Amino acid sequence: MGSYSTTVEVQMVRFYQSLNERDRRRYAAIEAIKLGHGGIEFISQLLACDPKTIRRGIAELESEHLNADHQRKKRGGRTPLIEKSPQLTENFLTILRNHTAGDPMRHDVKWTNLS
Repeated sequence: MGSYSTTVEVQMVRFYQSLNERDRRRYAAIEAIKLGHGGIEFISQLLACDPKTIRRGIAELESEHLNADHQRKKRGGRTPLIEKSPQLTENFLTILRNHTAGDPMRHDVKWTNLS
């Protein structure tokens, strides 16, 4: 199908990689729509994305409400235990205190005898 020059294709891929997940999906959808028949397959190969992702982007673009506010939070996922239990570090160091040894010649070197 190659309707873009090599230079344009390289620029498209670089731009695509700089976008967040939602914008990638929508950009791929717009490019596929512009190409018409066979556009989804061509763009999915060019941008190395799943055709289902492009179809989802097309559905989003065709919907009445493009939600610009909703986006995944950065650092989403599970909350680190240290944030849930701030005393975790203190408790850990208390346990280690009785099982820690060091090198008398190098005060910065420490090791434990816990398995």
